[in-house]
Amino acid sequence: MKKRIAMLSMLLSAQLFSQAIYEDERYVPETDPLVLEKLDEWQDQKFGLLMHWGTYSQWGIVESWSICPEDYGWCERTKGSDPSNYNQYVKDYEDLRKTFNPTKFDPTKWAKAAKDAGMKYMVFTTKHHDGFNMFDTKYSDYKITSPEVPFSKNPKANITKEVFDAFRKENMWIGAYFSKPDWHNKNYWDPYFPPFDRNVNYNPATYPEKWQKYVDFTHNQILELLTDYGSVDILWLDGGWVAKTPKEEIKQGYVAKFKENESENGFIKHRVVNQDIKMDELVVKARKKQPGLIVVDRAVHGKNQNYLTPENRVPEKTLPYPWESCITSGGGWSYTPDAKYLSGREGIHMLIDVVAKGGNLLLNVAPGPDGTWQQGAYDLLADYGAWLDVNGSAIYNTKPIAPFKEDNICMTQNKKENVFLFYMAKEGENTIPSEIIVKSINPKKGTKITLLGSKIKLKWEKLDEGFKVIIPEKLRNNLPCKEAWTLKIDKIIK
Repeated sequence: MKKRIAMLSMLLSAQLFSQAIYEDERYVPETDPLVLEKLDEWQDQKFGLLMHWGTYSQWGIVESWSICPEDYGWCERTKGSDPSNYNQYVKDYEDLRKTFNPTKFDPTKWAKAAKDAGMKYMVFTTKHHDGFNMFDTKYSDYKITSPEVPFSKNPKANITKEVFDAFRKENMWIGAYFSKPDWHNKNYWDPYFPPFDRNVNYNPATYPEKWQKYVDFTHNQILELLTDYGSVDILWLDGGWVAKTPKEEIKQGYVAKFKENESENGFIKHRVVNQDIKMDELVVKARKKQPGLIVVDRAVHGKNQNYLTPENRVPEKTLPYPWESCITSGGGWSYTPDAKYLSGREGIHMLIDVVAKGGNLLLNVAPGPDGTWQQGAYDLLADYGAWLDVNGSAIYNTKPIAPFKEDNICMTQNKKENVFLFYMAKEGENTIPSEIIVKSINPKKGTKITLLGSKIKLKWEKLDEGFKVIIPEKLRNNLPCKEAWTLKIDKIIK
């Protein structure tokens, strides 16, 4: 029983706090017709770019988390003048602003590479948990345009504006990542108290005026982004622990029930704290600025999570709501020196798998301290672009079709009811087989089957179970793409 209770506690804590969103999480459908229309358009886009970037890139460490006093691997402190001294470490970390000078920053190059890769939208970190603002906010001095930051003298100093403008010129949707917790703000981590964990370091119920100042600060910054930075399509909010806690779980403003709950993996390191950021009010104000705005209040059950975001993994099945897998392309979320990137095959197969299950892929690329991407990111995006130039019609504007996958063959269908079969190359396989057998669907009699990128009408025959397609040797020796090949079936038997 003790083990079972511990496991239940761990599961509930994960649902509330984990960066990953689990398939069994409840979903509350949106009702705003403008948002529903925009959400449908977003689901057709399939492929987007995420970028984590901040002063932390200079150390090549995980974003923000090393200043969080929790005992997790991603919070490990290894840099600075004395990483064994927490207070000194935080000072050294925040002093990184004084040396941040990404003089090779060229967002037009990023935007072109993303567009050529077939990406349709982007999400950029305007502020991560450490509280450093990558935009010219008037509500904080801890920002890229502060005189203390060397890059503030650069004409492109307002980095978020430059990024948004560059990607908007490529006709890509704009997403603003924004962290609800701000570990630099004195009304979140009050200097009078030591920080205990990732949460606010005082009881908001005991200090309601202080908490209200933080709520106002957060609302003001988000509305600033939605007012001064052009059209924004997605508000992508991180820090799901900053949320209203159900009343039955509150004990004098916070819940200690998970504190040091023993589990198979050790101890849960953080509390559940009631941090009502008044999200319903914020969303109403936000959509007055940006009608139809998609809001993603990550890991917070409710109407303000318009789509769910499994992190660094792909669900095992189709899901009954809008979703997006956010995945690192190489290294971690933030800049990693000498990062090893996904191969073209790995990346393309991942995109196919996500889309066949009805999701979108949001691929993270982390700029370095000088403002450039590593060559591995450009190489990967070039592989995506070359493949999508041939196969994009089977990816964009499609939806799942049961059973969505058979062995190494994934499936989608478009609005014309054409069906696409993606033959994903197996290990050591560099060409499509001479015969492909599919058992789970059946083409209509006399229907046309082709390989995308080729005009050759392929021969096929019905089998007792399913059908077989014959790929002629001439086509096999002159394939239009690499890594995966797509059969288009005009009509199937339903």
